[in-house]
Amino acid sequence: MALFLNSTGYNNTANGYSALYSNTTGTGNTANGAGALYSNTNGSFNSANGLSALYFNTTGYNNTANGVNALYNNSTGSGNTANGFIALQANSTGWGNTANGYEALASNTTGSLNTANGIGALLNNTTGSFNTANGVFSMSGNTTGTGNSTLGYHSLLLNTTGSLNATLGYYA
Repeated sequence: MALFLNSTGYNNTANGYSALYSNTTGTGNTANGAGALYSNTNGSFNSANGLSALYFNTTGYNNTANGVNALYNNSTGSGNTANGFIALQANSTGWGNTANGYEALASNTTGSLNTANGIGALLNNTTGSFNTANGVFSMSGNTTGTGNSTLGYHSLLLNTTGSLNATLGYYA
């Protein structure tokens, strides 16, 4: 049932039950894993590796998702990279985000141009943009704060809405 509805899409690769199932005109996609890129209709140049990676993507393009449920809710967001279990899972329209690590940017919905490296980095971010968090659970409490930059274990941990902060160090 991989590429089941494909009509004019070309240069697609699908491996796994229902991978790229809804694709009609999308081009240059790669889906490996059951349900990977399942809802994609005309999104192009996406790569999904893992169970249900990029599952709800419809028209988003140039996304890379590696891991179970990585970029799961992405619909139209583009240029995102998610590596790790549920990385960028809630993202719907956010674009230009990079999440590396288990639960990195997992709650992000519309926030854009964020970078999260580490387990739980920017975990609760929903709409905040232009943030950079490096370290385990760094900025994990951030929800809407914008323009923050932090490096270190649990750094800016309790920041929720604050913006334009920069920290360096353990629990900074």
